[in-house]
Amino acid sequence: MPLLSKGRYVARFADGPEDVAAAQRLRALAFHGADAPPDHDSFDDSCLHVLVEDTARGALVCAYRLLALDSGGAIEQSYSAQHYGLSRLACYDGKMLEVGRFCIHPDHSDPDILRVAWGALTAYVDAASVQMLFGCSSFKGTSGEAYLDAFALLKARHLAPPHWLPRVKAASIFPYADRLELHRPDMKTAMQSMPPLLRTYLAMGGWVSDHAVIDEEMNTLHVFTGLEITAIPPARKKLLRAVVG
Repeated sequence: MPLLSKGRYVARFADGPEDVAAAQRLRALAFHGADAPPDHDSFDDSCLHVLVEDTARGALVCAYRLLALDSGGAIEQSYSAQHYGLSRLACYDGKMLEVGRFCIHPDHSDPDILRVAWGALTAYVDAASVQMLFGCSSFKGTSGEAYLDAFALLKARHLAPPHWLPRVKAASIFPYADRLELHRPDMKTAMQSMPPLLRTYLAMGGWVSDHAVIDEEMNTLHVFTGLEITAIPPARKKLLRAVVG
């Protein structure tokens, strides 16, 4: 049974090791390039894996994984907790869902892919009564200088509220909130350089950490990203649920 079927795209949970392996191969292609070995880690065994397929082409075009937590008391079990000090979220008493390893095939740019991926996530969030989404939103490469406008915009408008703000844990970070105190972002440049997934989170009321982690293994800069479901504007919820249909 698919999570969501819209037009040529179907989103479904992985059904066995072959599906998970396909998601790992897509992640490797998206994150590391055509010659990279499959991308996998110890968290894969604990997660649900969502696949978005193009039925017209018979191709896997998007994948991500979900780790469900009953509350913030289990936050240290998450992938994100390897990189961020999340003790402030440990007191969160609602159901949480970590969204990780989100990727779209580099040869497929149809915006409906992202819509279907979010629609499937919306269906799961509603069914499981999830109250907070979180994860790591990644910029390609490890140079913070390449994204100064994007990071300045995050500092100016989208930092986490103090009671949830992640602390520094990783050894290698780009402390953009401190570095860009006086940098005025160019809005067009900032939005163009922002990862599409992060743009979607922010449009729904999401927030981010005040620093980016430099992840040499993944060749990314990433910011912790949180989204409380109650913060999503009603019009945006309506659009998401219209995709679910």
